[in-house]
Amino acid sequence: MSRTIPTELVPYLRQPPAMQAGSTGKFGELELYFEAVPSGKTVLRHLYRRAPLIVQQALYFDEELPTMPCVYILSSGGPNVDGDRYRQEFRLAESAMAHISTGAATKIAPMLYNHASLRQDITLADNAYLEYLPEPTIPCRGARYRSECRITIAPTATLFYSEIYTSGRRYHNDESFSYDLLSLSTSARRDSGEELFSEKMVIQPHTTPPQSRWVMEHYNTFATIFILTAKEHIDKIYNQIQSYKGNETALGISHLPSDCGLVCRILSTRSDRAKEMVREICSVVRKEIKGRSLPEEFPWR
Repeated sequence: MSRTIPTELVPYLRQPPAMQAGSTGKFGELELYFEAVPSGKTVLRHLYRRAPLIVQQALYFDEELPTMPCVYILSSGGPNVDGDRYRQEFRLAESAMAHISTGAATKIAPMLYNHASLRQDITLADNAYLEYLPEPTIPCRGARYRSECRITIAPTATLFYSEIYTSGRRYHNDESFSYDLLSLSTSARRDSGEELFSEKMVIQPHTTPPQSRWVMEHYNTFATIFILTAKEHIDKIYNQIQSYKGNETALGISHLPSDCGLVCRILSTRSDRAKEMVREICSVVRKEIKGRSLPEEFPWR
C-alpha cells in the first residue's frame, strides 16, 4: 500500500489480536505479464502468485477473439478479513491483449480492529488491449475496505476497467449499507509520466447515507467503468452509450480529462443487472477497438 495513510483509515489501524495485518497468509500478491507472439496470439509470459491469491492457467475460450487469453483470479482464503493486504500487477506488452475477471464475488468480512485493502498496478504498452471485469464486491456489516488502482497507459492502448459494489449481503438481516467504510481511488498517467486523471470516492454510510436523494436514492448497487483509449475512438464510443434514469437502473457517461477516455456510472437495484450493463458497454468498446462483440456470459456466472 502507499506509505501515506488516508485520513479516513486512521481510526482503523489497530492490529488484529489473532494475526497482524499483512502477515503470512494475509498478504496476497499477484503478477501477470502478457506478451504477443509472432503468430498473433497473446501468451501469459510471467505469472507470480502468493497465497491466498490464485490464478488458473490462461484459457482461450472466447470465440470472438480466440487468440486472447482469459484469466480468472481466485482466492483460497474465502472473504477478505481484518488486516488482509492484497497487491495485483497486470502488465501488457506491445499489441498484447487479455481478459481478466474473478471466479466469484469478493466478500469483505465484518471487522473490529483494522481494514482490508487492495492495490492494483496496471501497465499497458502501445496498442495493448485489456478488459478487466471482476465480479461484484460485497461489503458485509462492519466492513472497512480500501481499493487503490494506478494505471500507466500508452496513447494507443485501450483499457476497459470496471468495478461493481453492492450495498451488502442482500438477504442477510437488512444489511444494506451497514459497512463502515469504502475508500476507492483510481489514477492514470502516460508512460512519459504525464498525469491524466485522479479520482477518489469515500463512502461512510453511518455519517453520509448513500440512500439520500442526490446520491443513490433507492438503488443498492453501483458500478464504475473507466474506458481509456486513443482519441479517435472516444467520441465514437460515447455516441453509442446513452445516459438515462429508470426505476431499476440509471446510467451516466462523461469524458475524462486530458482527452484520455470516458467514465461511466451505473446505479441499479440488482447486481446481476449491473453486471449485464457493464458487459453491454464492454461489447461496445470491443467492437470499436477490435471489430468483435463480447460473447454471451456463461449461464453459471
